[in-house]
Amino acid sequence: MKLAVLRGGKSAEREVSLRSGEQVAKALGRRGHDVTPVDLDASTWDVLRDGDFDCVFNALHGRFGEDGTVQGMLELLGLAYTGSGVLASALCMDKSRAGKILGAIGLHVPEFEELEIKEGVAADVVERVVSRFGLPLVIKPAREGSTIGLTIAKDADAVASGLVLAGRYDRRVLVQRFAAGTEITIGVLATPDLQVLPTLEIVSENPVYDYDAKYTAGKSHHIIPARIPEAARKAASETAARAFTELGCSGMARVDIIVGADGTPWVLEVNTVPGLTELSLLPDAARAAGVAFDEVCQRLVDHAVGRHRRHVGPAAV
Repeated sequence: MKLAVLRGGKSAEREVSLRSGEQVAKALGRRGHDVTPVDLDASTWDVLRDGDFDCVFNALHGRFGEDGTVQGMLELLGLAYTGSGVLASALCMDKSRAGKILGAIGLHVPEFEELEIKEGVAADVVERVVSRFGLPLVIKPAREGSTIGLTIAKDADAVASGLVLAGRYDRRVLVQRFAAGTEITIGVLATPDLQVLPTLEIVSENPVYDYDAKYTAGKSHHIIPARIPEAARKAASETAARAFTELGCSGMARVDIIVGADGTPWVLEVNTVPGLTELSLLPDAARAAGVAFDEVCQRLVDHAVGRHRRHVGPAAV
């Protein structure tokens, strides 16, 4: 097949996306496909429209790639593409909207409040959120990934500076109660049959599993399966599957969870285009389940093409 791999883009996760796209392009090339890497820029529409591609593999992370915008472009171009559609992509990118939906269906989501950061942070706002949620306090942009703009604030000064930092990436900022416990992530594949991958525990050499820990070799370690009781593993896996399904995800996603001391799975977020680099979480979990990275990429392409055919009819493909 003739495939385009969308990578790079304009978001704060550009460098990670370039690495993800490189790994995907190599994997699909090994499968014998004609692969063209495509960086997201002003010429992308023309390149995709005129490229006669059978499918577009979306390896874009963050805004303008994971948030429904590129998905909408691909729908207008009538191209098959991997991953979730417009609505699920937009919902999952918006941590506030997704959190409200997941909480409404009965999943455990740490209590949060959304703030709009314009200019500066008033002292009474800091005092109010500390009073409501206590310390430490999690602060992050409502629509970013890879822990970009994240602060785990341990005092009021850190809350104030954390709000300013998050506000640099998004005027909508999430302030959330800190969930203590074991940090795990669960990959989900649906190509189309739903497959929940093994629980993966994240151990970071940094105080927080931040951008540096995620993408620097040796700064974090993956433990599969996670070192949590079997009942907690089962509850977390069921939570991941339900979050994936209820938000309307497709193809693949990664659900980040904190497992409390009592086994409660606290959902942090759902990533519809998780990292696909040599250090990323979902590929590791897939390998533990016996699914090689090349096969993951192939399954996502096959699923995308099949979904597109069902949607538009074989004569239009």
